[in-house]
Amino acid sequence: TSTLIQFLEPGEKAATSNRRQVETFLASGAIAIGDWVAFDDSQTGADKMLFVEESTASAGGGLVCGVAISAATAADDKIDVVIGGFVAVAQIVGAITAGDPLRQSATVGAADAATAGAEAVIGVALTTLAGPGAATAEVWVYNRF
Repeated sequence: TSTLIQFLEPGEKAATSNRRQVETFLASGAIAIGDWVAFDDSQTGADKMLFVEESTASAGGGLVCGVAISAATAADDKIDVVIGGFVAVAQIVGAITAGDPLRQSATVGAADAATAGAEAVIGVALTTLAGPGAATAEVWVYNRF
């Protein structure tokens, strides 16, 4: 999608959000709305950037590319992913405070608060959650490519 034209009306009208970039990918399997997704490195060549899967259950998240805003029920379904900007419903595990940097958590498809170190920061929390379980939060996804 283009980032040259910005939508400058308050609120979310017509499924648009200020300064949000959405791309369509092919799903490698089932993905729910709000799941953090990653490039599917099991694919061959440039297809690694065409297919996405739920982000893997490992802290860090170097391949995470955004949050799903549509669902996929099977492999090869088209799926819309916010690769940069506001998301109202993103999967979070544990306690976060608005302003916390986020990283891929040890839970498939979810993020948690980043800790000091060399982790790949994938976004920032816009909502505070008490934790400790899984929930959804408003986030800002960092455009990483």
